[in-house]
Amino acid sequence: MSKRNTFNYNLKKRNKVVYIGITNNLDKRAGEHKLDGKDFDIIEKIGRAKTFNGASKSESKQLAIYRENHKGNNPKYNKTKNG
Repeated sequence: MSKRNTFNYNLKKRNKVVYIGITNNLDKRAGEHKLDGKDFDIIEKIGRAKTFNGASKSESKQLAIYRENHKGNNPKYNKTKNG
């Protein structure tokens, strides 16, 4: 059985989602994003811990929904269709 140790998260600037991602360490990942130069105010955990595959599927769904609501565009820092 796979471990449920991966989280879905959003980076937000003010109240706007600027990145959708997954990680097993929110604090470390937030620091990595800051080092990469991403401008955000908060890292927001979405839901409960999942398996890596489950979190990946959720990420893809979240990105598809975001694009549906934003004229086909990804959040500012997501570069590909899958994140």
